[in-house]
Amino acid sequence: MKRRTNEKNIALTLRAQGMSYSQIKAQLNVSKSSLSEWLCDYPLSTERIKELRDWNPRRIEKFINTMRNKRELKNLAAFEKAKKDIGSLNKRDLFIGGFFLYWAEGGKTRKGSLSLGNTDPSMLQVFIKWLTLLGISKKELKIKLHLYKDMNIENEISFWQKSLGVRRVQFKKPYIKDSLLTGITYKNGFGHGTCNVVVDRTEPARYILMGMRYIIEVLTGDGRKIAPVAQR
Repeated sequence: MKRRTNEKNIALTLRAQGMSYSQIKAQLNVSKSSLSEWLCDYPLSTERIKELRDWNPRRIEKFINTMRNKRELKNLAAFEKAKKDIGSLNKRDLFIGGFFLYWAEGGKTRKGSLSLGNTDPSMLQVFIKWLTLLGISKKELKIKLHLYKDMNIENEISFWQKSLGVRRVQFKKPYIKDSLLTGITYKNGFGHGTCNVVVDRTEPARYILMGMRYIIEVLTGDGRKIAPVAQR
Protein backbone atom coordinates (compact mmCIF):
# COMPACT_ATOMS: atom_id res chain seq x y z
CA MET A 1 0.00 0.00 0.00
CA LYS A 2 2.82 2.37 0.96
CA ARG A 3 4.55 1.62 -2.35
CA ARG A 4 1.39 2.47 -4.30
CA THR A 5 1.06 5.72 -2.41
CA ASN A 6 4.66 6.60 -3.19
CA GLU A 7 4.13 5.79 -6.86
CA LYS A 8 1.00 7.93 -6.93
CA ASN A 9 2.81 10.87 -5.32
CA ILE A 10 5.65 10.56 -7.82
CA ALA A 11 3.12 10.35 -10.66
CA LEU A 12 1.44 13.55 -9.44
CA THR A 13 4.81 15.30 -9.26
CA LEU A 14 5.75 14.23 -12.78
CA ARG A 15 2.33 15.25 -14.07
CA ALA A 16 2.81 18.70 -12.54
CA GLN A 17 6.01 18.91 -14.57
CA GLY A 18 3.96 18.43 -17.74
CA MET A 19 4.70 14.77 -18.46
CA SER A 20 2.33 12.59 -20.47
CA TYR A 21 0.99 9.22 -19.35
CA SER A 22 3.54 7.45 -21.57
CA GLN A 23 6.44 9.41 -20.11
CA ILE A 24 5.32 8.77 -16.53
CA LYS A 25 4.69 5.08 -17.26
CA ALA A 26 8.22 4.76 -18.64
CA GLN A 27 9.62 6.00 -15.34
CA LEU A 28 7.32 4.24 -12.90
CA ASN A 29 6.41 1.12 -14.85
CA VAL A 30 2.78 1.27 -13.75
CA SER A 31 -0.29 0.60 -15.88
CA LYS A 32 -2.06 3.36 -17.75
CA SER A 33 -5.28 2.41 -15.98
CA SER A 34 -3.64 3.30 -12.64
CA LEU A 35 -2.40 6.58 -14.06
CA SER A 36 -5.86 7.37 -15.38
CA GLU A 37 -7.28 6.84 -11.91
CA TRP A 38 -4.63 8.93 -10.17
CA LEU A 39 -4.39 11.74 -12.68
CA CYS A 40 -7.96 12.13 -13.93
CA ASP A 41 -8.25 15.46 -12.14
CA TYR A 42 -4.92 16.72 -13.49
CA PRO A 43 -5.31 17.19 -17.25
CA LEU A 44 -2.54 18.79 -19.27
CA SER A 45 -3.05 22.20 -20.81
CA THR A 46 -3.92 22.50 -24.49
CA GLU A 47 -0.55 24.08 -25.15
CA ARG A 48 1.31 21.21 -23.44
CA ILE A 49 -0.67 18.59 -25.33
CA LYS A 50 0.21 20.29 -28.62
CA GLU A 51 3.85 20.47 -27.56
CA LEU A 52 3.99 16.77 -26.72
CA ARG A 53 2.27 15.86 -29.98
CA ASP A 54 4.69 17.98 -32.02
CA TRP A 55 7.70 16.37 -30.33
CA ASN A 56 6.47 12.80 -30.68
CA PRO A 57 9.40 10.75 -32.10
CA ARG A 58 7.25 9.12 -34.76
CA ARG A 59 5.82 12.47 -35.78
CA ILE A 60 9.32 13.97 -35.97
CA GLU A 61 10.62 11.04 -38.04
CA LYS A 62 7.66 11.32 -40.40
CA PHE A 63 8.26 15.05 -40.74
CA ILE A 64 11.97 14.51 -41.49
CA ASN A 65 11.18 11.87 -44.12
CA THR A 66 8.56 14.13 -45.68
CA MET A 67 10.98 17.04 -45.87
CA ARG A 68 13.70 14.76 -47.25
CA ASN A 69 11.37 13.54 -49.98
CA LYS A 70 10.36 17.09 -50.83
CA ARG A 71 14.00 18.14 -51.00
CA GLU A 72 14.87 15.19 -53.23
CA LEU A 73 11.99 16.01 -55.57
CA LYS A 74 13.12 19.64 -55.77
CA ASN A 75 16.69 18.50 -56.45
CA LEU A 76 15.49 16.16 -59.18
CA ALA A 77 13.46 18.94 -60.80
CA ALA A 78 16.45 21.29 -60.67
CA PHE A 79 18.71 18.57 -62.10
CA GLU A 80 16.37 17.91 -65.01
CA LYS A 81 16.10 21.64 -65.76
CA ALA A 82 19.88 22.07 -65.63
CA LYS A 83 20.32 18.99 -67.82
CA LYS A 84 17.93 20.43 -70.41
CA ASP A 85 19.49 23.92 -70.29
CA ILE A 86 23.09 22.68 -70.50
CA GLY A 87 22.55 19.90 -73.01
CA SER A 88 25.39 17.74 -74.26
CA LEU A 89 29.03 18.71 -73.67
CA ASN A 90 31.70 18.59 -76.36
CA LYS A 91 35.50 18.91 -76.36
CA ARG A 92 35.37 22.68 -76.68
CA ASP A 93 33.17 22.92 -73.57
CA LEU A 94 35.70 20.82 -71.64
CA PHE A 95 38.57 22.86 -73.12
CA ILE A 96 37.15 26.18 -71.91
CA GLY A 97 35.75 24.79 -68.67
CA GLY A 98 39.16 23.48 -67.72
CA PHE A 99 40.60 26.98 -67.67
CA PHE A 100 37.93 28.07 -65.20
CA LEU A 101 38.55 24.97 -63.09
CA TYR A 102 42.26 25.72 -62.98
CA TRP A 103 41.64 29.43 -62.31
CA ALA A 104 39.58 28.48 -59.25
CA GLU A 105 41.45 25.45 -57.88
CA GLY A 106 44.80 25.09 -59.63
CA GLY A 107 48.24 25.87 -58.24
CA LYS A 108 49.75 29.03 -59.71
CA THR A 109 52.85 29.71 -57.64
CA ARG A 110 55.28 26.96 -58.66
CA LYS A 111 56.92 27.85 -61.96
CA GLY A 112 56.95 25.22 -64.65
CA SER A 113 54.44 23.05 -62.83
CA LEU A 114 50.70 22.36 -62.94
CA SER A 115 48.84 21.07 -59.92
CA LEU A 116 45.33 20.70 -58.62
CA GLY A 117 44.38 19.26 -55.26
CA ASN A 118 40.99 18.30 -53.93
CA THR A 119 39.14 15.80 -51.77
CA ASP A 120 36.61 15.07 -54.54
CA PRO A 121 37.72 12.36 -57.00
CA SER A 122 35.24 13.65 -59.61
CA MET A 123 36.95 17.03 -59.80
CA LEU A 124 40.34 15.40 -60.33
CA GLN A 125 38.90 13.08 -62.97
CA VAL A 126 37.69 16.11 -64.92
CA PHE A 127 41.07 17.79 -64.45
CA ILE A 128 42.86 14.74 -65.87
CA LYS A 129 40.49 14.62 -68.85
CA TRP A 130 41.27 18.27 -69.50
CA LEU A 131 45.02 17.66 -69.31
CA THR A 132 44.65 14.79 -71.77
CA LEU A 133 42.80 17.15 -74.11
CA LEU A 134 45.80 19.50 -73.87
CA GLY A 135 48.16 16.71 -74.91
CA ILE A 136 49.41 15.71 -71.46
CA SER A 137 49.54 11.95 -71.00
CA LYS A 138 48.33 10.23 -67.85
CA LYS A 139 51.79 8.69 -67.59
CA GLU A 140 53.25 12.13 -66.86
CA LEU A 141 51.11 12.69 -63.78
CA LYS A 142 52.50 12.62 -60.26
CA ILE A 143 50.07 11.89 -57.46
CA LYS A 144 50.66 13.30 -53.99
CA LEU A 145 48.32 12.48 -51.11
CA HIS A 146 47.74 14.36 -47.86
CA LEU A 147 46.42 11.85 -45.33
CA TYR A 148 45.78 11.59 -41.60
CA LYS A 149 47.87 9.42 -39.32
CA ASP A 150 44.92 7.22 -38.31
CA MET A 151 44.17 6.26 -41.93
CA ASN A 152 45.15 3.04 -43.67
CA ILE A 153 47.72 4.42 -46.10
CA GLU A 154 47.73 1.52 -48.56
CA ASN A 155 43.93 1.45 -48.70
CA GLU A 156 43.82 5.16 -49.49
CA ILE A 157 46.45 4.85 -52.22
CA SER A 158 44.40 2.02 -53.74
CA PHE A 159 41.27 4.16 -53.58
CA TRP A 160 42.85 7.06 -55.46
CA GLN A 161 44.63 4.79 -57.90
CA LYS A 162 41.33 3.18 -58.87
CA SER A 163 39.45 6.50 -58.91
CA LEU A 164 41.95 8.24 -61.18
CA GLY A 165 43.00 5.28 -63.33
CA VAL A 166 46.73 5.79 -62.78
CA ARG A 167 49.59 3.43 -61.93
CA ARG A 168 50.87 2.75 -58.44
CA VAL A 169 54.36 3.91 -59.38
CA GLN A 170 53.03 7.42 -60.03
CA PHE A 171 52.28 7.96 -56.34
CA LYS A 172 54.85 9.89 -54.36
CA LYS A 173 55.39 9.34 -50.66
CA PRO A 174 52.22 10.65 -48.99
CA TYR A 175 52.30 13.52 -46.54
CA ILE A 176 50.87 12.27 -43.25
CA LYS A 177 49.25 14.87 -41.01
CA ASP A 178 49.69 14.60 -37.25
CA SER A 179 45.97 15.25 -36.75
CA LEU A 180 43.39 12.45 -36.80
CA LEU A 181 40.60 11.93 -39.28
CA THR A 182 38.41 10.88 -36.36
CA GLY A 183 39.01 14.29 -34.82
CA ILE A 184 37.27 16.10 -37.67
CA THR A 185 33.71 17.02 -36.71
CA TYR A 186 32.57 17.28 -40.34
CA LYS A 187 33.82 14.61 -42.73
CA ASN A 188 32.08 15.44 -46.00
CA GLY A 189 34.81 15.25 -48.59
CA PHE A 190 37.51 14.22 -46.11
CA GLY A 191 36.98 10.47 -46.09
CA HIS A 192 40.02 9.73 -48.25
CA GLY A 193 42.24 12.73 -47.59
CA THR A 194 43.36 15.25 -50.20
CA CYS A 195 44.79 14.20 -53.55
CA ASN A 196 47.09 16.44 -55.61
CA VAL A 197 47.64 15.80 -59.32
CA VAL A 198 50.91 17.36 -60.49
CA VAL A 199 52.56 17.79 -63.91
CA ASP A 200 56.04 19.27 -64.23
CA ARG A 201 56.13 20.76 -67.74
CA THR A 202 56.94 24.39 -68.37
CA GLU A 203 55.27 25.03 -71.73
CA PRO A 204 51.83 23.56 -70.89
CA ALA A 205 51.92 25.48 -67.60
CA ARG A 206 52.74 28.70 -69.45
CA TYR A 207 50.01 28.04 -72.01
CA ILE A 208 47.36 27.45 -69.32
CA LEU A 209 48.26 30.59 -67.39
CA MET A 210 48.16 32.67 -70.55
CA GLY A 211 44.86 31.08 -71.52
CA MET A 212 43.49 32.15 -68.13
CA ARG A 213 44.84 35.65 -68.72
CA TYR A 214 43.09 35.84 -72.09
CA ILE A 215 39.76 34.68 -70.61
CA ILE A 216 40.05 37.22 -67.80
CA GLU A 217 40.81 39.97 -70.30
CA VAL A 218 37.80 39.07 -72.43
CA LEU A 219 35.38 38.81 -69.50
CA THR A 220 36.57 41.78 -67.43
CA GLY A 221 37.87 44.11 -70.11
CA ASP A 222 41.22 44.41 -68.39
CA GLY A 223 43.30 41.29 -67.81
CA ARG A 224 46.06 43.31 -66.17
CA LYS A 225 44.01 43.84 -62.99
CA ILE A 226 43.81 40.20 -61.93
CA ALA A 227 46.03 38.35 -64.37
CA PRO A 228 47.86 35.30 -62.99
CA VAL A 229 51.61 35.46 -62.55
CA ALA A 230 53.38 34.63 -65.82
CA GLN A 231 55.85 31.78 -65.75
CA ARG A 232 59.39 32.15 -67.03
